[in-house]
Amino acid sequence: MDFSTFNKTTTLKDGRDITIRAIRPDDKAMLLEAFYELEKESRYTRFLGFKEHLTDNELKTFTEINFEKEVGLIVTTVVKNKTIIIGCGRYYLMTAPAEQPLRAEVAFVVEEDFQGKGIAGRLFEQLQAMAIKHGVATFEAEILPQNSSMIAVFANRGLPMKKSMVDGLVHISLSLL
Repeated sequence: MDFSTFNKTTTLKDGRDITIRAIRPDDKAMLLEAFYELEKESRYTRFLGFKEHLTDNELKTFTEINFEKEVGLIVTTVVKNKTIIIGCGRYYLMTAPAEQPLRAEVAFVVEEDFQGKGIAGRLFEQLQAMAIKHGVATFEAEILPQNSSMIAVFANRGLPMKKSMVDGLVHISLSLL
């Protein structure tokens, strides 16, 4: 299972073509640009706190992925003849491969101008399919209570879901199998 070469082009409800693909080390500049395009509120809800910039180490962590213990995908589209990142998602194993069942934490974000077009759902579906191939039984996520759109993305998957409040965050556990 080599997910590092994953690349899929699809069309959104509005007719726009997007590509969902594995993130690569050479995506650092494009990812940084996408980060600064996010509104402060989106950065706050994705990182569970105020985040003004990404460090070099964070950029390395987000783009140099081994695809064995974690998977990182980006969603790109072309705007004014330039390819830009409009979404990204990742999961990483929370349990060692020898431990069963496998659990993974999942997180993703979609740029505000592209929300409501089905991108988060498609990104989730790809991450879910990859996680199942990895043997992951459960996705878990920590979400700010005011991030109702992200909670809805999880709730609308049709998967068995447990939701609780832990330390002021909504903890979601989704059974993938």
